[in-house]
Amino acid sequence: MTPQDRFVDIGFNLHLREWPGPKTPFVLLHGLSSNSRTWDAVGDALAQAGHRVIAVDQRGHGLSDKPDSGYGFDQVTADLARLLASLALEQPILVGQSWGGNVVLEFGARYPAAACGLVFVDGGFLDLHSRPDASWEKISVELKPPPLAGMPRTELAARIRDFHPDWAEFGIEATLANFETLPDGTIRPWLSLDRHLAILRAMWEQRPAALFPQIIAPTLICVAEVPGNARWPELKAKQVAAAQAGLSQAAVHWFENTDHDIHVHRPGALVQLLLDTLQNGFWAGCAHQTNSG
Repeated sequence: MTPQDRFVDIGFNLHLREWPGPKTPFVLLHGLSSNSRTWDAVGDALAQAGHRVIAVDQRGHGLSDKPDSGYGFDQVTADLARLLASLALEQPILVGQSWGGNVVLEFGARYPAAACGLVFVDGGFLDLHSRPDASWEKISVELKPPPLAGMPRTELAARIRDFHPDWAEFGIEATLANFETLPDGTIRPWLSLDRHLAILRAMWEQRPAALFPQIIAPTLICVAEVPGNARWPELKAKQVAAAQAGLSQAAVHWFENTDHDIHVHRPGALVQLLLDTLQNGFWAGCAHQTNSG
């Protein structure tokens, strides 16, 4: 099913990919320096099951406008609130990957009645302060994006394929959409370095443990057990456990041998989990919603 690309004016233009459907709507938020197309396989499958789906390019990303400021959680969650109001979306299920998961967490705390269910996709529990020897100076260096601007698009595509040999072709193309392709065939990130660092700083200042008790919506936590990744597995497990303990209603599902981008690497398994969770009544407040908007 082909989604519709459109823009919604919330004071600036947000780009959406939207699939129609009469059943419970899902709103999908990408991670840092990513874009809405990474959700295409998930959106297609949810739409095939009858759900309305909206995947968003968050401010500064993809085809959305790129304001000079406003990359903290207060502004980004206000963007989402204005978008839901503009689309007349009541009680959707909000799904966020990585940084997008932390956006969903913050949104759930700030707007507790706006969603009937939350989903963290290898995010939402991310706490940069819990890293070993954490400091902003260290984080800003470790998580600074590589300097890819000026690289030929064909070279970047080859690198992504080499790094993710079992990804479907859509995942390669969706990841390439993190970058603008210039007339000479080279690329540059849609999200500028200063805005990337502004988002990282907001994540550094966020305290997830203080937000978990404020969440009233049942929350599904999807965790990637990244293959061959020996870096901080115990820390990740502790972060997930802290989220599960702090949230009033939480369920955790681990995806074995799965990349951080669960929605790209294992979209079918993720969608099946979402549908099963909805069917099983975990999100009882929205299981029978049929508004198509």
